[in-house]
Amino acid sequence: MSASAPRRVAHDVLQAVGESDAYANLLLPTAIARAQLSTADAALATELTYGTLRRRGTYDAVISIAADRPVQEIDAAVIDALRLGVHQLLSTRVASHAAVHESVELVRGAGRGATGFVNAVLRRISRDTPGDWMTRVEQSARSEDERLGLVYSHPVWIVRAFRRALAAEGRADELEALLTADNASPRVTMAALPGLAEVPDDARHTPYSPLGFRLGGGDPEGLVTGSGGRVRVQDEGSQLAALALTRAEPVRPGERWLDLCAGPGGKTAVLAAEALAGGALLEANEISPARAGLVRRAIAGVPLEVDVSEEDGRFRAADTPGLYDRILVDAPCTGLGALRRRPEARWRKSPSDVPSLTELQTELLSAAVLALRPGGIVAYITCSPHLAETSGVVAEVRRAFGSSLEEVDARAVVARVASTDPRLPAQADGSLRAQLWPHRHNTDAMSISLLRRV
Repeated sequence: MSASAPRRVAHDVLQAVGESDAYANLLLPTAIARAQLSTADAALATELTYGTLRRRGTYDAVISIAADRPVQEIDAAVIDALRLGVHQLLSTRVASHAAVHESVELVRGAGRGATGFVNAVLRRISRDTPGDWMTRVEQSARSEDERLGLVYSHPVWIVRAFRRALAAEGRADELEALLTADNASPRVTMAALPGLAEVPDDARHTPYSPLGFRLGGGDPEGLVTGSGGRVRVQDEGSQLAALALTRAEPVRPGERWLDLCAGPGGKTAVLAAEALAGGALLEANEISPARAGLVRRAIAGVPLEVDVSEEDGRFRAADTPGLYDRILVDAPCTGLGALRRRPEARWRKSPSDVPSLTELQTELLSAAVLALRPGGIVAYITCSPHLAETSGVVAEVRRAFGSSLEEVDARAVVARVASTDPRLPAQADGSLRAQLWPHRHNTDAMSISLLRRV
């Protein structure tokens, strides 16, 4: 008897994520459609996939204890089946015998040794309560940071980066609340493009973005398709980041705007709608051809001609000095602010990624500043709260440009744009950056800085 279809789909996705650096949010819908899962089975496959990815660090600690060996010594196909089994045993209502049996079936093709090993480890885990296992996991930690990392399933370096970012606001005591929020499934948030779509009467407005709403239930795809893309799925923090640029000051007809790192196009769509309403011109750039295609699709519902180029943003901006009134730099980053929706990112990134990213971010922001007209504004956005990627990059660029560049109060702009004041605290370094948080605002941890060329 083979494993059930939802578990097979989840296992296949986990293997692809681990072995091929696939993205679960892109692969899972395709795998569900290919397997022709029912709505209930699709929901199970989704919960198993994302739940296992989010809690992988904790589950690996449990497996290491139960198997009496490091998870690195366990075959990749076997460890993914074990993780799925542990998730069902410790975090769902699936009956223990079913969780064990189905996990054993997932490795049936790997031979008798694999099935016996999975069966023995999961049966040992099933004999004790989740609380018992969490106590053992905590006792295995060698430091407080490692304990937090194991309990909340985050690499230690991310725990420390989050603590520093929260401490910069005087909120270090919120660390466990943030780690908890990262392991919760995010609600689907929608955006109605301004001037082109209305929030449905039966929807509930989100608290901060004037464009945002949440549906009472059901698949939003029908609404998105029926609107021609003028209603879209988009995190509320992403909406606010785009609006912070377009509404930092009144738009003058004829302004030229540039979205320098536009893929996949969510913020570009908001910029396009705002440019259309204000009589501005918009250009977009995305170095990846595949992501540039996503940008074109994202703005297809906006009746505004937008040229989408496919160049390195550093050179794209440098080739047009002093041309633009507003530029959005949604820079490539570690993505630590979106771990709720892309949980595999926490296991892919490492501290060694940060220096090369901050170098790229600094170069992109510097090129954007040179492309601004005097008086023009650049919005520097990262979906990461890491201080090196946020305050550090802005400080470096401000040092380089000296008195020709001033910081605009992004916190005040976001508070003015928002439907409800998000109460963004001051940063310890004196910067005027706005930082959103999953645990505090129920958004991605979006950082927003605004700089004006003078």
